Amino acid sequence: MSEEVVQWLAEIRTLKQQLAQLEGDRNAAQESAAHWRKLYNIEARQRREEAQLARQESQLLQAKLEQVEEEIPALSMEDIEAAIKAEIAALETPEAIKGKLITVIRERDRALEALKNEQDNHIETRRSLTAVIGDTIDQLTRMRNEK
Repeated sequence: MSEEVVQWLAEIRTLKQQLAQLEGDRNAAQESAAHWRKLYNIEARQRREEAQLARQESQLLQAKLEQVEEEIPALSMEDIEAAIKAEIAALETPEAIKGKLITVIRERDRALEALKNEQDNHIETRRSLTAVIGDTIDQLTRMRNEK
């Protein structure tokens, strides 16, 4: 009978060690989830602040646009085409045409580069947020499975 008691005690010790290990793993998972949650919250707050700043800037630009539109009479497509033709007609020499073309191409390239940078930043933000959400879900799933 004492041999059975020794076996039971050994098994109890083993189970206590396993329980302690599992509790440690659970605590580590909870800490990791809290860490990721904190990072996600920081990122979300930053995105909210950036969105608020963008909204404010958009409102300012909209107000400026409305002000400029009030100052400038409405132009029809014919007026716009006439203005373009007048600007082209003012370019009398091939050098002037080349200079204007270079200026327009540079402006286009700057606009395309700015658009590409904005798209890349958007993609990177989406990837990082998706990764954080995925990691958090994985951690929560592991914690639920451990229970």
